[in-house]
Amino acid sequence: MNRETFAAGERLVSPAYVRQGCEARHSHEHLIRLLLEKDGKHNGGSIRLIKLSIGKPLYCSNGLGIQIQQGDGNSLSEQSLPHFLLRLIHGIGRSGDISAVQPKAAGSSLLNKITNSLVLDIIKLAGVHTVANCFVVPMATGMSLTLCFLTLRHRRPKAKYIIWPRIDQKSCFKSMITAGFEPVVIENVLEGDELRTDLKAVEAKVQELGPDSVLCVHSTTSCFAPRVPDRLEELAVICANYDIPHIVNNAYGVQSSKCMHLIQQGARVGRIDAFVQSLDKNFMVPVGGAIIAGFNDTFIQEISKMYPGRASASPSLDVLITLLSLGSNGYKRLLKERKEMFSYLSSQLKKLSEAYSERLLQTPHNPISLAVTLKTLDEHQDRAVTQLGSMLFTRQVSGARVVPLGSVQTVSGYTFSGFMSHTDNYPCAYLNAAAAIGMKIQDVDLFIKRLDRCLKTLRKEGKKDSDVSVVDNYDKTKDVDIEEMALKLDNVLLDTYQDTSS
Repeated sequence: MNRETFAAGERLVSPAYVRQGCEARHSHEHLIRLLLEKDGKHNGGSIRLIKLSIGKPLYCSNGLGIQIQQGDGNSLSEQSLPHFLLRLIHGIGRSGDISAVQPKAAGSSLLNKITNSLVLDIIKLAGVHTVANCFVVPMATGMSLTLCFLTLRHRRPKAKYIIWPRIDQKSCFKSMITAGFEPVVIENVLEGDELRTDLKAVEAKVQELGPDSVLCVHSTTSCFAPRVPDRLEELAVICANYDIPHIVNNAYGVQSSKCMHLIQQGARVGRIDAFVQSLDKNFMVPVGGAIIAGFNDTFIQEISKMYPGRASASPSLDVLITLLSLGSNGYKRLLKERKEMFSYLSSQLKKLSEAYSERLLQTPHNPISLAVTLKTLDEHQDRAVTQLGSMLFTRQVSGARVVPLGSVQTVSGYTFSGFMSHTDNYPCAYLNAAAAIGMKIQDVDLFIKRLDRCLKTLRKEGKKDSDVSVVDNYDKTKDVDIEEMALKLDNVLLDTYQDTSS
């Protein structure tokens, strides 16, 4: 609204009321100006401010009402799309560069630039202070890694191998196959309970294959225990010494200061070309987006130009709304709370595991995931481990997973023994649980209670005293309603439990 509009309003209502509205409007516009000036230090905004921020800057040609549409199917979307989405129908990028400004959608392009700027600030806030550039890409982590590998192909046309310290997760493995390269799997070494990077094997393989034939080293930060983040600093030094690119799968890592510190230190002492992180895992938005970041602005721009065609603006819009809502202070609070929940989850799992003659595996280098042995369960009932996974899933516990011994899986023609455990022969079966961003104390308490009930159900035939829960003396959840809901749900689902494998 301009001055003439406000003046017209004064003819209908009291000028004092109009001035009050004008001042409120100016305060919102001031915050938007700070946003456009890349001032990321804010406390988060109201829903009204978010709508104003997203709605008003969208100067897309479809919204101008003066353009003749000829052969442009995007314009037909106006008949069905609601609210501010009407002005986002052109998406982001151009056919040759996902980060380029779209002439038909200056507003969408502006929002995309703002999103990338805010995300860059968050990456710095989380611990990678010297990151040079980043962009949001509307693909999940696996395909985003593929985009990085395809970009490197033009720089290293003779390369055919990617050196990959093993992590049993299909999408990161398939990302190398999809890009047309041959993964060279480096088995991890067992140190105590932890599975760690075999640095000697990595360097020996580089020397065996020859540096020119190696596209890159593909390392990992966030992972399921007992595997721990790769030795990024040492790998970065190896890559620098042999002039080999280094791509890091940092899927869950933004929420962990330890993972981000490893990336920062790796770039400081050696070489890291790009690191990729998931939007949904770090920013609690829908699946389908990732952030590609790096320390060389030119290389990150090359990756963005490798993306074929325009793209949906939805992932960028999702994370923009989230960050506008939280602000940098709100996101820092979530990071702090996640650390606290990790410590709390660790203590509760330790207490529960000891009550069942199990133990919490010692994995101090993993800042997100924990693991509890299932030795006694595996000894007494052959299928009890996989049954435990099924029982947890039917009780709405979707984040935990059980890892039995001896699982064999073939992925894109490669056979992995001991699949899911990141090694051929881990000493025992175990249960994974993680403290992810957004988790609350009530979530931990409910998980522990349901896990306890599942373990008790599986063992009650062998233990006469199993009618009494081993966590009956635990501190009660503060939210009594949630506690009662969990008990009722357990009783219903327990009656319908079926003996299936996870």
